[in-house]
Amino acid sequence: MRLKLKILIKGAGDLATGIGWRLRRAGYEVIMTEIQTPTTVRRTVAFSRAVYEGEAVVEGICAVRCGTKGEAEAALKEGKIPVFMDERAEIRKELKPEVLVDGIIAKRNLGTKLTDAPFVIGVGPGFTAGKDCHAVIETKRGHFLGRVIREGGAIPNTGVPGNIGGYTTERIIRAAADGIFEPVVQIGDTVEKGQIVARSGGADILAQMPGIVRGMLQAGVSVVSGMKCGDIDARSEREHCYTISDKARAIGGGVLEAVSAYEHNVW
Repeated sequence: MRLKLKILIKGAGDLATGIGWRLRRAGYEVIMTEIQTPTTVRRTVAFSRAVYEGEAVVEGICAVRCGTKGEAEAALKEGKIPVFMDERAEIRKELKPEVLVDGIIAKRNLGTKLTDAPFVIGVGPGFTAGKDCHAVIETKRGHFLGRVIREGGAIPNTGVPGNIGGYTTERIIRAAADGIFEPVVQIGDTVEKGQIVARSGGADILAQMPGIVRGMLQAGVSVVSGMKCGDIDARSEREHCYTISDKARAIGGGVLEAVSAYEHNVW
């Protein structure tokens, strides 16, 4: 019987989760890594939630927090995705994945190297195919979203969030002051412009537009002023709060294409 390809994904936020979900659905063994205190705002559709809840289920696939190679192997046998609190993805040295995907989406390379695995994929700006990875996946919304890049890099980060329902910067909920984050509303709640949606360092954070809260940091996270803490969706479709986004699915499809090309020796 042919062995399943083992893939390690750095990051377990909502976009990385879209990648991991598609790869797992396609039959690959997937392992993910995260920081000790994840700052994913779209928590309901992120495997990073397993870090502080023990497990996270997204559209029928379960991810579980693991601390050892043995725990990861047991989870994989059960069809689950192991998630390690391992910022530098050191577990790769033990698990020896055939493919490594940097899905941190930091808009820059935080240390991924071409030699980290036989096949390395960088997701978004900050990577150069042929230099620090074998393939780059485009993450900018628009015509090229999800494109597999074999030479060069993705479109540079503009600093402006993508347009959803006619809104860009207004849809982002940002910390008003340094300190501890305290949500006032929850994911799935409908809010109005000017409504208090959260507090940081004791300062009120107001909604900049009407819509449904699609993402929100968990309570108790330490934040700094201006940090992204949540987002509002003008489309007000509650189901969107609990399902993988179109963007995440497109990026996941690009990664799946690159992995398949490597697996079938057509890279």
